[in-house]
Amino acid sequence: MSELRTDRLILRRWRESDLEPWAAMNADPEVREHLGEVLTREQSDASVAAFQTEFDERGYGWWAVEVQATGEFIGFAGLDKVDDGMPFTGVEIGWRLARSAWGHGYATEAARAVLTYGFDTLNLPEILAVTTATNTRSQAVMRRLGMTHNSAEDFDNPTEPEGPLRPNVLFRITR
Repeated sequence: MSELRTDRLILRRWRESDLEPWAAMNADPEVREHLGEVLTREQSDASVAAFQTEFDERGYGWWAVEVQATGEFIGFAGLDKVDDGMPFTGVEIGWRLARSAWGHGYATEAARAVLTYGFDTLNLPEILAVTTATNTRSQAVMRRLGMTHNSAEDFDNPTEPEGPLRPNVLFRITR
């Protein structure tokens, strides 16, 4: 499936026209606050190329998100296999939106469509979500989605150095 639709959003494959606004998002320190250093244009473009390759290989991944009414690219949402080296395995849901798209319910709306796809199309038994312990905005989205958090599963991200990005929380939802 190449496209998902909600009342207000289209989750679709990436286009060349997405590269510039995606790079601007990845250069925004506020957008990157819980993700690490800002990305160069080259790093940002390379991430899209990797997203497209993974999507082609697996049939799912990170969709570009646009607002139906305006055609504006506002970020991404999707599913990814949990990285090797994490203290758990499975498929993880995620999202990242431009600051201008914050506070409109878009992350929750896009994530609901992704959850439906993961459960109904991919037949996943469970979907995970991970974020930094300080990322209360994403944790609020996780709760709105009906995901649950067990503090016993909180962990230090082994890919992050000591600092604010290392303590992470894990949320889960089952079909």
